[in-house]
Amino acid sequence: MYDLIEQEKFRQYTSLELIASENFTSRAVMDCLGSALTNKYSEGLPHARYYGGNEIVDQVEELCQKRALQAYGLDPEKWGVNVQPYSGSPANFAVYTGLLRPHDRIMGLDLPSGGHLTHGFYTYSKKEGTRKAVSATSVYFESLPYQVDQTTGIVNYDQLERDAALFKPAMIIAGGSAYPRDWDYARFRKIADDNGALLLMDMAHISGLVATGEQKSPFEYCDVVTTTTHKSLRGPRAGMIFFRKDERGFEHKINQAVFPALQGGPHEHQIAGVATQLLEVMTPEFKTYSAQVRKNAAALGEKLKSLGYTLATGGTENHLVLWDLKPQKITGSKFEKVCDAVSITLNKNCVPGDRSAVTPGGVRIGAPAMTTRKLVEADFEQIAMFLHEALGIALKLQERSGPKLVDFVKCLEGDEEVTALRKKVNEFAAGFPMPGFDPKEMKYKL
Repeated sequence: MYDLIEQEKFRQYTSLELIASENFTSRAVMDCLGSALTNKYSEGLPHARYYGGNEIVDQVEELCQKRALQAYGLDPEKWGVNVQPYSGSPANFAVYTGLLRPHDRIMGLDLPSGGHLTHGFYTYSKKEGTRKAVSATSVYFESLPYQVDQTTGIVNYDQLERDAALFKPAMIIAGGSAYPRDWDYARFRKIADDNGALLLMDMAHISGLVATGEQKSPFEYCDVVTTTTHKSLRGPRAGMIFFRKDERGFEHKINQAVFPALQGGPHEHQIAGVATQLLEVMTPEFKTYSAQVRKNAAALGEKLKSLGYTLATGGTENHLVLWDLKPQKITGSKFEKVCDAVSITLNKNCVPGDRSAVTPGGVRIGAPAMTTRKLVEADFEQIAMFLHEALGIALKLQERSGPKLVDFVKCLEGDEEVTALRKKVNEFAAGFPMPGFDPKEMKYKL
């Protein structure tokens, strides 16, 4: 296991980490994750635990709650937060469990449009000849997704307004996992009010940008806001649920849904890590970082466009770009395989116009992790050139392999151009600092 961890350190240090939902957290956060707090069982809320011996972890959790509200500028008289969710998906399901009844109607952004599985995705099974629930959300609740405009790639708010008027959902879910633009919360709020719906924002991807004012805040308009803590927020893997404190009783309902309905004892070592990161989020240095994330994503996107490539929505306003590879007649799955082989980590992703989530027509590329490693705009323009070179290799391999992915992967093995590009990428990546651990102390070296 020691050796595997050392291998992973080496991979992270010598690769270009471009997955939009990943980041590199600090040594301080890692110290929390590996601390004695992992030993403590603390079912329940602070000062209302099932077990004894929680006088210290009660303070840990309360400190995290306090910092969470401070980081987003929230009045503790009007907003509360539960910091116990193990991650973003459990956080979302806790909100549904607490505030909805089984088979209540929900509307979230469709997965092929850049939404998230937990927002109610389902598909059609040709084999079974029936609707197939992909997410547990669509098992227990009735989901009618809204979509982006297939030409512009922007959320089709007119479609959402029209369909919500017919469907009358109990909850509308804003937010997504592969959407390069900001959100029109005022429009969401009006549509929700017109139909008696609750409004939930899942800001998992952009929570760091929201905290620093690089994206609009959902808190003015939404009833509940959920987030992960390990993406643009740069913390450990965990989740949080923010809720309005009013006569509707969200606080009690959501807290009860987290425990005892869905989870057991919270992971206090994670909660300590979140609290540690939230303190950093409130520093001028993190605000500078957050602004640089957007600049880097924009620089990458503009460079790709200058090379003749197509981006969904024509660009980005946040931390990610969505690259449409359909004009190049190659799938995101094949391009992802080539990038993996040359130590560039990104992910295949649906783009507007795709008919199937199984063979996505593009890739999603994020800036948070490499911005943490101190890369700036010129460096991201160089990354665009590496991606350009990787795509050239992918197109040559496809000519040799034919259409099947399995044959394409076989052609990757031992390819000289792949080996040469990987060497360039490794040397480039290793030229930047690495948070969390010292590359000089790693077992493996370039």
